[in-house]
Amino acid sequence: MDRRIVVLGAGESGTGAAVLAKKQGFDIFVSDSGKIKDTYKEILNNYEIDWEEGRHTERHILNATEIIKSPGISEKSDIVLAIRKKGIRVISEIEFAGRYTQAKKICITGSNGKTTTTTLIHHMLRKAGMNAGLAGNVGKSFAMQVATENYEYYVIELSSFQLDGMFEFKADIAILLNITPDHLDRYDYDLQNYVNSKFRISQNLGEDDFFVYCSDDEITIRELERIVTKAKQLGFTLKETRQQGAYVEGDTMKIEVDDDMFEMSLAELALKGKHNTYNSMAAGITGSVLKIRKPIIRESLMDFTGVEHRLEKFIRVHGIDFINDSKATNVNSTWYALESMTSPVVWIAGGTDKGNDYAELMDLVKQKVKALVCLGVDNSKLHKAFDGIIPAIVDTSSMKEAVQAAYRLGKKDDTVLLSPCCASFDLFENYEDRGRQFKMYVREL
Repeated sequence: MDRRIVVLGAGESGTGAAVLAKKQGFDIFVSDSGKIKDTYKEILNNYEIDWEEGRHTERHILNATEIIKSPGISEKSDIVLAIRKKGIRVISEIEFAGRYTQAKKICITGSNGKTTTTTLIHHMLRKAGMNAGLAGNVGKSFAMQVATENYEYYVIELSSFQLDGMFEFKADIAILLNITPDHLDRYDYDLQNYVNSKFRISQNLGEDDFFVYCSDDEITIRELERIVTKAKQLGFTLKETRQQGAYVEGDTMKIEVDDDMFEMSLAELALKGKHNTYNSMAAGITGSVLKIRKPIIRESLMDFTGVEHRLEKFIRVHGIDFINDSKATNVNSTWYALESMTSPVVWIAGGTDKGNDYAELMDLVKQKVKALVCLGVDNSKLHKAFDGIIPAIVDTSSMKEAVQAAYRLGKKDDTVLLSPCCASFDLFENYEDRGRQFKMYVREL
């Protein structure tokens, strides 16, 4: 049969892709080298989709016409190498789902701020009464929604791994928030490879489409000069530079799109900190492009409550504030977290290192961090960077131990900040699991 699709990985994205493929009449097989969660098995069985777990059987996989690969599966894994050798096309779930919807797509990528900006834009669209789905790295899988819902708009968060498997897919509004070194372990430790991935969000944009970007981001600006995009370009900046897009004048954020001006005091924004002003600007520009009424844009930017595990002010215990920033999986995210701290910090960090360079945190750490609680299987890199810099450093090997150690090291009016700087896969299922455990053990104090 010449319409055989194999899906590698049966998580949220893989299961959604399988259901959509089945509904589109493909011969479909799902293969996962790990154990498939019961909820996903149930969905696959309900749609009568063949699957295997605990292995990748080559004879069932290498006869595919196309393969949809989960973003988490490494290019260096044996099965992917075998697929590449055979020359079978490998795409992402997003690329596949994009073929089967006429909905307008607002796509967001960047090293930091993706989830916050994506959920903020979705919040704005829903508030404006628009029929909008939330997809990609947040919410239900894009493919599952295309298969089972009927949205007119999708707000899609895209990681570099998802973008790597995207070819014909096209955004209507593409947003690139920032580019800082991240996931370099997956890009042969070459920043340009990672930059190229991020810029895939702008591929296929036509002259009726929009490219929204941070004009304060040096890497983005340098790259923009190199590539050609037909799309209308809208920048956002914290400087007082009047431009199409967003800029700041005094303490007012101004958004100008096609001679239409929207103004709002920075003090009114729900999300605090410089990085969040950027996120709010990107959302405000999107609202203006979509011609959402100004009072709705203003209200959305004022009443948005933020994202779990992202600088989430959790609770105060005996005068110590506990903040859950488990989503900070790279140095730049943690830089933003530390930059926004106003009291002495007991910092919980560590996990699976993705090629981190801690040097850029040094000034902030010297100013703000009184103690470091290392939480990882191997904490040697943190010690190497901060021994002799941070007065107290302790090693822990579980979240319970880390929370208790941080609590002992803190005193009234200090802040305990979980901002790991690293991926979570050494001790936890994912960053959500890490954040939930943090909150659970803080509650037990």
